[in-house]
Amino acid sequence: MTDDKLIRMANQIAAFFVTQPGDAAVAVAAHLNDNWAPAMRADLLAHIAAGGAGLAPAVLAAAPAIRPAGQR
Repeated sequence: MTDDKLIRMANQIAAFFVTQPGDAAVAVAAHLNDNWAPAMRADLLAHIAAGGAGLAPAVLAAAPAIRPAGQR
């Protein structure tokens, strides 16, 4: 999957959760951990490690709680 598509998808998830009560970063991380394939999470984390260009603040804030590939 391309970085552009991952960025768009992650930002759409973040846009939803910032409108909901509670901590958006926690909700974004939970959603990604529950619904994204390990390879998608790994690609997103690699993009974040490379600077995270284009990602919404809630996605960047969620990064520490996003499980890397191989972790459940």
